[in-house]
Amino acid sequence: MTVAPFTDIDRKAVNTIRALAADTVQKANSGHPGAPMGCAPMTHVLFSRFIRANPKSSHWLNRDRFVLSNGHSCALQYVMLHLMGYKLSMDDLKAFRQFGSVTPGHPEVHHTDGIEVTTGPLGQGISNAVGLAAAERHLAAVFNKPNFPIVNNKVFCIAGDGCLQEGVASEAASLAGHLELGNLIVLYDDNKIQIDGSTEFAFTEDVNKRFESYGWHTQVVADGDSDLDGLAKAVEAAIAVTNKPSIIRVRTTIGFGSKLQGTEKVHGSPLGAVDIAEVKKKFGFDPEQSFNVDQDVYDFYSKVAEGGSAAEKEWNALVDKYAASFPAEAAEFKRRIKGELPQGWKNALPKYDPSGPALATRKTSENVINAIASVLPEFVGGSADLTHSNYTIWKGAKEFQPDGSKLGGYDGRYFRFGVREHGMAAICNGLAAYGGLIPFGATFLNFIMYAAGAVRLSALSNLHVLYVMTHDSIGLGEDGPTHQPVEALPYCRATPNLLTFRPADGTETAGAYVAALENKGPSVFALSRQNLPQLAGSSIENVAHGAYVLSEDKGAQVVLVGTGSEVSLMVDTAKLLAAEGIKSRVVSAPCLELFAKQPLEYQKSVLGGRLPVVSAEAASTFGWQKWAHASYGVDTFGASAPAPTVYKHFGLVPDAMRDRVKKVLAFYSQHPVPELLEKTF
Repeated sequence: MTVAPFTDIDRKAVNTIRALAADTVQKANSGHPGAPMGCAPMTHVLFSRFIRANPKSSHWLNRDRFVLSNGHSCALQYVMLHLMGYKLSMDDLKAFRQFGSVTPGHPEVHHTDGIEVTTGPLGQGISNAVGLAAAERHLAAVFNKPNFPIVNNKVFCIAGDGCLQEGVASEAASLAGHLELGNLIVLYDDNKIQIDGSTEFAFTEDVNKRFESYGWHTQVVADGDSDLDGLAKAVEAAIAVTNKPSIIRVRTTIGFGSKLQGTEKVHGSPLGAVDIAEVKKKFGFDPEQSFNVDQDVYDFYSKVAEGGSAAEKEWNALVDKYAASFPAEAAEFKRRIKGELPQGWKNALPKYDPSGPALATRKTSENVINAIASVLPEFVGGSADLTHSNYTIWKGAKEFQPDGSKLGGYDGRYFRFGVREHGMAAICNGLAAYGGLIPFGATFLNFIMYAAGAVRLSALSNLHVLYVMTHDSIGLGEDGPTHQPVEALPYCRATPNLLTFRPADGTETAGAYVAALENKGPSVFALSRQNLPQLAGSSIENVAHGAYVLSEDKGAQVVLVGTGSEVSLMVDTAKLLAAEGIKSRVVSAPCLELFAKQPLEYQKSVLGGRLPVVSAEAASTFGWQKWAHASYGVDTFGASAPAPTVYKHFGLVPDAMRDRVKKVLAFYSQHPVPELLEKTF
């Protein structure tokens, strides 16, 4: 490609970004001015010469993606989006970090026009960028035809020292090198400063050598403060390398132009009015003016944006021609871009009968995955080196691997994430953020704690990621307390916007997948290692209610609530109680978050009636006080022994539960039963 030469207007634009970012942080009296001022040249070069996007149509699928991984420097991104003509006004810059603004303290996807992924927790953005790049490679391999490259965008990312120190970035970068993601270009802001001061204190590795060992193409730009030509040539060279991701180490000066430049003092605090005035004088601007952009700078970026608009029009015309030549593929492409599930997909779900064999829910999950894989081609994902324990690969699955490898191809849908739980979750966020895909990642439920940072961002960003977590309880048995996730369920349930499913049998497993796929946000599946019976009364449809009455004796005296493997425990406990003349209602609660969203009347129909409610779950009882009068579980770490022994030790067996329920009933025979679901104001 031919890059237009740089002129005075380019240098003026760079300095305008610096001054405007400093003003933005100063007005808020909060934020990070240093990185925006140091990264302004590389950002200008990317947006003015390389990034192909249309600010008036920010969700155009084939746009190039830009990720600011060091999200604390978001004043830079907000300024750039404003100058380019996205839906971000000067008033929005003035409202930086204020309540209700579209310019929050760190970038948030779905909140600010032009933001691709939520960044801020360091290392997440560059890891999301790997997912964005993998999504492009996959969709290109599936849909592109000769002379019809309808998917061919690039992913550009700026990352800082902190990003590259976080382990999640190393996990994702290692996999990106293996996958030969040549459409990914990272510019590393090597400013030698972090919050504690010089990186000499803690980060002296040769980053480029590390990334070279991962299989990346590496370069260095020695003067990132002013060498626009050098930056452009490095990006051009990176684009030319199509079989490796690229990292460009760009030496910059944090807070360039400030009297405190090159120090940690410009990292996380406003410069102050006096320093900003001197900065503006140095750059040739009026120090008395704030939030000022000269018209010639606006005009410059307007012309850049016009190029993006023209590129989208060309793409739309190409898609129209593609549709004429390949109507079936075009219809499928458009369906997936819209995020619509195909008609009748639920007809493929497996059915279960109470007389059928007992199966682990990780096995019934495998059955669902095998059933839906062929009818939901957007369903992609894999396991963190536990494929044959998580049961996540379907028959005939093709591996997502570099084209030309003997292992698979980019049109493959099964990902081998390796032992990289955190990287897996962050990459899945990028796959989901791209569009047209529903990704899943799998490991043992205990190790969702390794992935917690990225899972939290799945929830915060409302990204449609499925987490298939098996070995969900003390049912692991001999693996012992290091692997028994007693605290994982409360953690997942405490995370806003995250659905946590713990199905009791095959029917509920199918229902959990239906609810998760139709929800459009993130979900966690907690699936058993041990076999569970198929239950009479279980329902695919009722999973969407979160909890429902599985069975009930007329004149019930107590409500027995279970999730997952403990639903059958409560069924057996009810039988023992019935033998003693005590009548029960058994409730299955596969997803407490969905139950909490139900109307109060429905909740009361399940748990109400002034009956004592007793819950059992092979995990911490934390949080159950909202739903039960008495809760039994595992409020210590687990134990290493065969699963039946561990369950007996913790009293999660029918006879022990019977005795516990009788004690609860004896107590409430002498005391009023509190209403669990009373509305308070």
